Amino acid sequence: VALLPRYLEEIASGAMILEGAPRVVKDTGACITWDGRRLPGCWLALTALDLAMERAATHGIAAVAIGDAHHIGGLAAYLRRATERGMVLSILSSAPGAKAVAPFGGLAPTLSPAPFAFGAPTAGDPVMVDVSASITTINMALRMQREGRRYAHPWLMDAQGNASDDPAVLASGGSALPAGGLDHGQKGYGWALHAEAMSQGLSGHGRADAPKGMVNAVFLQVTD
Repeated sequence: VALLPRYLEEIASGAMILEGAPRVVKDTGACITWDGRRLPGCWLALTALDLAMERAATHGIAAVAIGDAHHIGGLAAYLRRATERGMVLSILSSAPGAKAVAPFGGLAPTLSPAPFAFGAPTAGDPVMVDVSASITTINMALRMQREGRRYAHPWLMDAQGNASDDPAVLASGGSALPAGGLDHGQKGYGWALHAEAMSQGLSGHGRADAPKGMVNAVFLQVTD
């Protein structure tokens, strides 16, 4: 909800496109690649999910990779749509224009927080997991900075490589630590590489294109 004002600004500036459809780059039945053309990310993700569920009903499994989408919001919101139909959903997202998380052992912010989510149906409530490759999100850090708050733990790193609880370090060359922090951050780093490879690499639109603004790359896979 906190991002809605930014969405409206993106619409007003023309950075979010409100008309048309994604361009089909490739469609082999169970595997689809789209150029999202910076259309609303939430709509793109829902449309792709519905298509993937339709194809999974035929093929057993289906995947959609979307490049150059606008921001798709929180991944957890998509999970129940699949689990209610008895399907398993895995969805990964990254922001190829964002450099907010330093690789494990490095200092320079290079990667995005790279969230990924998983939903599976059961005989009762579904299993739903939504996590990030970084300990905290950039939007949360910006919110805390506006409110004059600090983290309860050192989840950030300043430009010199010191762990910090002060969100202000992001404005002076600092970064969010990968999940696992300074101790086991190779795990979050690996998750980020996985999410960026699957979403940017398979969609064909990523860091090499140097996109600006609230652009997302998405990969989702549905299993019946």
